[in-house]
Amino acid sequence: MKRWASFLAVVLFPACLAGVGITALPAQEPPEADKPPPAPFDDRVTIDPEVQAAIDKALRFLARVQLSDGSWGNTAMTGFALLAFMANGHLPNQGEHGKVVSAGVRHLITQTREDGYLINARGGNMYCHGIAALALTQVVSMTGDEDVRKVTKKAIDLILKTQNYEGGWRYDPSPTGADISVTIMQVMALRGAKDIGLHVPDKVLENSIKYINRCRDARTGGYRYMPYSAGAGFARTAAGICVLQLCGKYDAEEIQQGVRFLERVGDDRAHFWYGHYYAAHALNQVGGEVWERYYKRMRDFLLAPGYQRPTGEWYDPRREPQYGPVYQTSIAVLILSIPAHYLPIYQK
Repeated sequence: MKRWASFLAVVLFPACLAGVGITALPAQEPPEADKPPPAPFDDRVTIDPEVQAAIDKALRFLARVQLSDGSWGNTAMTGFALLAFMANGHLPNQGEHGKVVSAGVRHLITQTREDGYLINARGGNMYCHGIAALALTQVVSMTGDEDVRKVTKKAIDLILKTQNYEGGWRYDPSPTGADISVTIMQVMALRGAKDIGLHVPDKVLENSIKYINRCRDARTGGYRYMPYSAGAGFARTAAGICVLQLCGKYDAEEIQQGVRFLERVGDDRAHFWYGHYYAAHALNQVGGEVWERYYKRMRDFLLAPGYQRPTGEWYDPRREPQYGPVYQTSIAVLILSIPAHYLPIYQK
C-alpha cells in the first residue's frame, strides 16, 4: 500500500462478509514460490482487550467533558480531542460518539475567521491553528465532507501565506519568525492537506525541511527549538523525525540518528505529552523492533495500576499539568490507538 493513501475503504467498509454462503475447499499448502510474504513485523503491535478498555473509558471521559459549544477549550484542545475520537473510528454522526465528533467539527467550522484562522473566544495561536487544521483534514479524508473541505482550504491557505523567509512559522499568523514546534505543526496540517488533494507547493515543504534541518544538532543527532538555541531535546527531536517522514524523507540518515538520540536520552518531563505525541507517530513510521519496544513501554506506562483515573482520564500533575486532563487524555488515546490505523495521517 502506498504511503499516505486514503484509508476510507478500510475505515467505513470492512470486508466482513468474505466467504459467506460458499463451501470452502480443503486448504492446500501453496508452492514455496507462491507463498505470500510474511506479515510485516509491525503487525505484532496490536490493541489488546486491556488497551481497548482503557481507550473506551477515556473516550467516555472526553465525551462527558465536552463543552456546550462543542469544544474542549481552545482550538488546539478541540483538535486533539477530535483526533482521539477519529483514531478509533468515531466520525461525525457515525459510531458511538458520532454526535460528539459532529459537535466538535461544527465548532471549529463556526469559529473560523474570515482569513481562515482557527481560533476561538478562549484564545489561540498558530500552534492551535495547526492542530485544528490537521483535525479537519482528517475529517475530510475520512468523510469527504465538502463543507469541511472549504473551511480546511481557507485554514491551509493561511498557513501557506504565513511561512517566513527561513521556511518556518511562529505563534502569530504573520511571516515574522519561526521555531521548530510551531513549524512542525503547520507541516503536519500541510501533509494532511496534500492527502485530501489541496494544493501545497513543493517549495513550501522543501523550505520547511531546510529550516527544520537548521535546528538539528549534528553532534548528537537531536533537534533544537531554534537554529541557534542551546541543547537538543527529546520532544523536539521526535517532532523533527516526524516531519522528515511526513515530507517523504523516509530513508534519511537524520531519522536513524534521531531515533538513536530518542532512545539514548529518554523522556522530557517538561514536554512529556507533547514529545510522545510526535514520538509515537515517528517511531510507528520507523517500525520494526524500534516501534515494538516503544509501544510496549508506553502501553505499560499508561496502563500501570492507578495511572488512568477511575473516571477515565489521564492527568499527571508532574508532566505538563498546565494543559489539563483533556490534553493528556487525548494524547494518551492517540498513542494507544495507532495500531488501529484509522487516521489517514498515521498510515504507512
